[in-house]
Amino acid sequence: MSARESSVPAVLAEWARQQPDAPAYTFIDYDVDPAGYSQSLTWSEVHQRAQVVAAELASCGSPGDRVAILAPQGFEYIVGFLGAVQAGFIAVPLSAPQSGVERVAAALRDCSPAALLTTSAVVNDVDSCTRALPGSPPAVIEIDALDLYTLPAVQSGDTSQAKTALLQYTSGSTRQPTGVIVTHKNIFANVEQVLSDHFEDNGKVPPPDTTLLSWLPFYHDMGLLLGVVGPVLTGLHAVLTSPIAFLQKPARWMQLLASTSRPFSAGPNFAFELAVRRTSDDDMAGLDLGHVLSITNGSERVHAPTVRRFTERFSRFNLPDTALRPSYGLAEAMVYVASSAGCVPTAVRFDYEKLSSGYAKRCGREQAGSELVSHGAPRACTVRIVDPETRVENPAGKVGEIWVHGDNVASGYWQNPQLSARTFGGRLVDASPGTPQGRWLRTGDLGVIFEGDLFIIGRIKDVLIVDGRNHYPDDIEATIQEITRGRVAAISVPNERSEQLVVIVELKKRGSSAEEARDRLHTVKREVTSAISKSHGLRVEDLMVVPPGSIPITTSGKVRRSTCAEHYRRGEFTRLDTPA
Repeated sequence: MSARESSVPAVLAEWARQQPDAPAYTFIDYDVDPAGYSQSLTWSEVHQRAQVVAAELASCGSPGDRVAILAPQGFEYIVGFLGAVQAGFIAVPLSAPQSGVERVAAALRDCSPAALLTTSAVVNDVDSCTRALPGSPPAVIEIDALDLYTLPAVQSGDTSQAKTALLQYTSGSTRQPTGVIVTHKNIFANVEQVLSDHFEDNGKVPPPDTTLLSWLPFYHDMGLLLGVVGPVLTGLHAVLTSPIAFLQKPARWMQLLASTSRPFSAGPNFAFELAVRRTSDDDMAGLDLGHVLSITNGSERVHAPTVRRFTERFSRFNLPDTALRPSYGLAEAMVYVASSAGCVPTAVRFDYEKLSSGYAKRCGREQAGSELVSHGAPRACTVRIVDPETRVENPAGKVGEIWVHGDNVASGYWQNPQLSARTFGGRLVDASPGTPQGRWLRTGDLGVIFEGDLFIIGRIKDVLIVDGRNHYPDDIEATIQEITRGRVAAISVPNERSEQLVVIVELKKRGSSAEEARDRLHTVKREVTSAISKSHGLRVEDLMVVPPGSIPITTSGKVRRSTCAEHYRRGEFTRLDTPA
């Protein structure tokens, strides 16, 4: 059976047969022990527990029905997901309902699950979620209450013919959560693409002692690929912990990178900033990062200063200069599209005026410019930069929408044919020679190919039009974050004549007195306003300072700018400063 004709359960069964006693997943719990309490499951144990879950689900519906996983980060989540897929159901990975309740409820209403897989720790919260669902309530199964140590009398059969593996709900930064239909073929293809790009010099396969290391949430596309399905499709050992464990002490990530064998890991840009700021030399005493294979920086805008700070901070602990790998992807393409794997990360400073008018041109350090990180030459799948209006390919150097074609691209959104057709049904006009025919994924992201490499500019929907000129909020926010080092949002708000720039900045109250805190606010506002004027030629109509945690974000940490604009118009932010 070839990889493309196989399924996740079929590969899991094969690993249970080939290496039954080898460790498959290790989970490190910092709640039980601040130093980290480690537990492992072997491949045979994972396979058996997935069989138990699959048998329990057999009476809840039929293959093709949806099963939502709403559990805390841990082994139960992993075996719940694998058990749902083993039974031929469509898995729906979601967060435990203690956080992101609105998003979870919207996803449940959309997918109408036959069953919910959870644990005894959060079952009451899950039960409360089901009361608001229309129709018959789904069955609620507590995974930790099952007899996971005894094989069921009747085991699930071959599910390789179940094409759809899961619904990956997008984080909903610009709309309601939407379920991406991901097939087994999409998963296999994307894992192959990641391995091909990252291990090109090793025959496109990772060294056998590679460890998949992750703290990312399992319900997020990058966390699911790295921490749940990636180990199954590669047969590699995964060392995992929770997002809370990382946020409580970011140094734990760096310590795990140093203590695991040939780690392959990933995180969003903000995680690298936290690791730099909150990892002391004492935290790293006696540790060495020289064996780190890869740390992917993806899921949100990659900032060039962050890349430099991270590399410089940990180079003293022998972190290879090629380990950090800026990456671009999205749930609609499973997760991965391109990265600068295998080389030292690079950035280019582009003329801001030219970039705003749709063209990439290098500029000197003294000029107003936008520093963008290279994501390498796309190889894993086919990428084109396209004029979204004419659907004609743009030449190198011209900004346009990123279109993607490949076996990793999903077929559409769950029960949303109109949006599916718009997003997944792109057709190129007068395609260049060698360009694949058929449907293309329209990512909604702006990018440019410059000197052969892909550069990401931002979301089309988020472009700010102020005084008749285009401005990219990611650029403006990057400028501000170099001053504030916290979360910020750049939005446009209309007045009677045009659009105006409004900036929202999260800032901790600091200072031994109210006067010192007030002076700090004035200094930050003055520096931010000056930097935006100098770098972007923009006047800030209102710069609002708010407490940490005020800016709404998606589950992957991206700023929900449209929601920010709504909150601002309604006066729903609590500002620490006084309006200008």
